[in-house]
Amino acid sequence: MFVVTKLIHEFCEKHQLYIHFSTDMPEGYETANGTYDITKNTLFFNTAMLAKAPDYEMLFYLFHELRHVLQYVKPEQFSSLVRDSLSYVLMYDGTCYRLINGEWAECRLEGTEDYLSSAYLGQHYELDANQFAYEGVRKIIGPSEDLDKLYEFWLPKVKLSDAEYQNIYHEIDEKLQKM
Repeated sequence: MFVVTKLIHEFCEKHQLYIHFSTDMPEGYETANGTYDITKNTLFFNTAMLAKAPDYEMLFYLFHELRHVLQYVKPEQFSSLVRDSLSYVLMYDGTCYRLINGEWAECRLEGTEDYLSSAYLGQHYELDANQFAYEGVRKIIGPSEDLDKLYEFWLPKVKLSDAEYQNIYHEIDEKLQKM
């Protein structure tokens, strides 16, 4: 736990960030490795679930979530594709969220598990966070076949086009307007 809090502190200091940190996962995220909620300015990290994970894996998920913090708090540092994707959360089961006026609105998309998984994994902010985590951990531990496999696990099996993401975001917006 000390290493986690130390790395969070160093990251926040380096990037001039102030966030809250919690190991109590929010409702619906109990089995997630971590999440950052901009509406609460809190990084949630599942230390209980990751307690027995190898160091490279715990570090990967920590760096991934720290990148999300930076994406949300300092979006101007990222491409327009990353910035545009930050307002939308797509889950494997079709549950979707849209950040509207500082609140998460929820709806549901239909699709196969493979399609929805690829949609989740291929979001620009997820790809960026995974790349950042991979490179950050690799700097610490060096080349690692296990790290390579973990990174590849989080890549989409099928890459959706930017136009497909625009269609998904439009569909989410339409569903939310009808609610």
